[in-house]
Amino acid sequence: MTKYDKPAKSRVTVRPVITYRDMGKFIDVPWYIYANDPMWVPPLRLERRFHFSRYNPFFKHGEWQAWVAFQDDQPVGRISAQIDSLHQQRYGEGSGHFGLMECIDNSEVFAALILHAEAWLASRQIRRISGPFNLSINQECGILVDGFDTPPVIMMPHSARWYGRLLAEQEYHPAKDLLAYRVKVDFEIPRVMQMLINRFSSQITIRTIQRNKFDEEMEVLRDIFNDAWSENWGFIPFTQEEFAELGSSLRLLLPDEFIQIAEFDGRPAAFMVGLPNLNEILVRLNGSLFPFGWFKLIKSIRNHEIRTGRIPLMGVRKQFHNTPIGLALACLVIDAPRQAGLARGIQEVEMSWILEDNIAMRSILDHIGSEQYKRYRIYQKIL
Repeated sequence: MTKYDKPAKSRVTVRPVITYRDMGKFIDVPWYIYANDPMWVPPLRLERRFHFSRYNPFFKHGEWQAWVAFQDDQPVGRISAQIDSLHQQRYGEGSGHFGLMECIDNSEVFAALILHAEAWLASRQIRRISGPFNLSINQECGILVDGFDTPPVIMMPHSARWYGRLLAEQEYHPAKDLLAYRVKVDFEIPRVMQMLINRFSSQITIRTIQRNKFDEEMEVLRDIFNDAWSENWGFIPFTQEEFAELGSSLRLLLPDEFIQIAEFDGRPAAFMVGLPNLNEILVRLNGSLFPFGWFKLIKSIRNHEIRTGRIPLMGVRKQFHNTPIGLALACLVIDAPRQAGLARGIQEVEMSWILEDNIAMRSILDHIGSEQYKRYRIYQKIL
C-alpha cells in the first residue's frame, strides 16, 4: 500500500483556490503525485506563482477557477477551469477548457475534481469542454499517453499513466493528438532537400535576431506565427502582451543564433526559436532557486553543460504552405542553428509539438532522420 492508497470510506473534499495559501497547496500537488516518478521534472515554484497571478497576460482575455482535492486532509489532486474570450471569438461562445490536472489513481477523487470544473463552466453557459490546457493552447497542453520512459523537455508536460483512463471514465473522448520528435543535431540534410534549398538560395536570406531592435523583432515573429498557424486545429493568436512576455524570457536565456529568421525577397517569411533544455538543471533544483539555484542555472548555461534542446516555435507564412519555397524555408530555419547548437554542447533536439495530421511537417522530420517518441492527447466532452 502506498501513501495514496486510502480506505474506501475516506472522505474526499474539493476546495476552491482563493487565498495565497490555497495557491501554495495548488502548486505543490504535483510533488505528491510524482513523488516516485523519476521522469518528472519539478517546476520552479516562483515561476508558477507568477504564471497563476494577475500579471500573466492570459488573464487579459481569460478567466479561471482552480480547485484542490483533499482526502483525509491530504492534498491528492487539483484541476482548473477556464474560459478564453479569444477562443470563443473563433470557436463560439459555448467553448471552455479544463487544465492543470493532477490526481492520484483514484476514480472518486478525479470525479469530484472534474465535476467541480464542469459545474463552474456550465454555470457560465459553456457546453463544450476540452483540455487539458495550462492555461491555453499556446502554453502546455495535453496529457502524455506514450513516451513515459523519458523526461519532458522544457515547457512540455509530464503525466501520470492513469490520466487517460480517468478521463474516459468521465466520458471524455480524444479530440486531437500532438507529437514530439527528437533528432540528433549533427543530422545531414537529405540530398533532395539540399537541392531545393540551392534552388531558392538567391531569394532566401537567413539571419539571426537583431538584439538592438528586440521588441520589433518579437512583433515580426508574432506576426509570422499567427499567420502560419492561423488555420491549424485549435489555433488561438498570441497577443502582443503574451509574446512580449515570452520574449522577455528568451532575451535572458538565448544567444542570438538560437532565433533564426528567413527572409524571402527581403521580407520575413519564416522563423524558428530554439531553447536549451533547462529541465536538465531544474530536475536538480526541486522547484527552488534559493539559496543556490540561480547560481546552478547560470553556471550550467554559461559552461555549455546542457546537452539537449527544444524547438517550441516555428512558422512559415501561410502563402508559402504546400509550395517548394515553403519547404525550402522550413528546411533552412531548421538547419541554420545547428552549428551554434553543436558549439554550445547541444547534441539532441526535440521538435514539439506537431499535430498528428500535419503531414507536411512530419514528412520533413522523417526525412532528416528524426524519431517520434512522445504522444500527447487533448480530450473533449459535450456538457
